[in-house]
Amino acid sequence: MTKPTPTFYVLHGEDEFTRSETLADFKRRLGPPDTVDLNTMVLDGKRLTLGELHHACDAVPFLADKRLVIVTGLLSRLSPRRKQTLSEAKQKLLDDLANYLPHLPPTTRLVLVEDRSLPSKHPILKLAKQEERGYVKRFDRPDARDLPRWISKRAQKHGGDIEPRAAHRLAAVIGADLRLLDQEITKLVTYRDGEGAVTDTDVETLVPYSQDAVIFDLVDALGQRDGSTAADTLHRLISEGEHPLGLLGMIIRQFRLLIQVKTLKDKGASPRDISKTLGIHPFPARKLHRQATHFTPVQLEKVYRYLSETDIAIKTGKMDAELALDLLVAGLATTER
Repeated sequence: MTKPTPTFYVLHGEDEFTRSETLADFKRRLGPPDTVDLNTMVLDGKRLTLGELHHACDAVPFLADKRLVIVTGLLSRLSPRRKQTLSEAKQKLLDDLANYLPHLPPTTRLVLVEDRSLPSKHPILKLAKQEERGYVKRFDRPDARDLPRWISKRAQKHGGDIEPRAAHRLAAVIGADLRLLDQEITKLVTYRDGEGAVTDTDVETLVPYSQDAVIFDLVDALGQRDGSTAADTLHRLISEGEHPLGLLGMIIRQFRLLIQVKTLKDKGASPRDISKTLGIHPFPARKLHRQATHFTPVQLEKVYRYLSETDIAIKTGKMDAELALDLLVAGLATTER
């Protein structure tokens, strides 16, 4: 016997990109966009009452077969905090909701959206799994090991292909920001235009954070006082055509940002706060937030003075640029923690 079409859905988990894409695809399958939009209502579950939910779900579709109601954050609101129980009012709302969901009108599609994973014991989650009219899907971000595979599948979805090494580089550069990854994959596949797979060189050339990522590696090595890795990274950049003065400028900019990030982090700022305050993308903000743990404020000020002195020595001809960078990296790598 064919299972009835669900009338209520629970979409939960931290992978906002795939969750949003799934919901958009669901809307497309309901009918023409103009008609679906006329019959779609989005409600804030943090303040929603059961009466308001009844009113939205029990309404008759307008010139359409289905009505779509999307509720965000309701189930998290009705999920007790650790070692606590729900208030009497919230428990009543939860019980009433559980009694109402199996009796939704067949013309309604109710989607309960949560931006975090719900506990497996959540009553509505269990109800949606047990009820033939219920549906549950959890959206977890791919971990670091699975990210290159996700990138490869995404490239294929966009009508292209990507070499394994390029997929690993893109994963290392962007991280688990799936929305940004998808934007870069689309750009890379379009650039290739069917002429072979996306290469490591394509990623390095077209992805704006690729070069920054190498500078992050260099500063990471300096922060961990790993002079050998720092020197190897420096000479690899020079051998690839980077001018020593350009590299010095990037290193100076990195430490200037680190000083600002260190100050903000010591005041309790999160990577997201830092991204907004400094006007930088979340990817470098996360990396800088982590790197700041390797240095004290005093060390960062000392490093910045050292960088300024090196810059002046090169520009006034007192020191060869490449030699100055070698001495700079050696000096920074042996700086006391």
